[in-house]
Amino acid sequence: QVQVVESGGGLVQAGGSLRLSCVVSGMPFSTSIFGWARQAPGKEREMVARIMLGGTSNYADSGKGRFTISRDNAKNTVYIQMNSLRPEDTDVYYCNARNFGDGGDHEYWGQGTQVTVSS
Repeated sequence: QVQVVESGGGLVQAGGSLRLSCVVSGMPFSTSIFGWARQAPGKEREMVARIMLGGTSNYADSGKGRFTISRDNAKNTVYIQMNSLRPEDTDVYYCNARNFGDGGDHEYWGQGTQVTVSS
């Protein structure tokens, strides 16, 4: 029922930019928090950006100053703008949705979208 669907990945040269989108359905949006994480094969998944209910955001050091997360409650969509991309940013990027309604902790992940940054 809940769907979290990422798009916007692709191949970009070092120094370039990408904007990823995450469309969420089947769950509350305006009362959920969202994040973007990345994971390379054999590596631990790393949360790189998170946006809270009021629109405030935080970033891992790896993306601070280069990445910007935003949300559009009218479109049920989360974005991450990634600028000044580096080869080490190459990863599968996943959208995370989290909701604490009903006293629980409901967490969902998308299927991921591949980002490849060439030298």
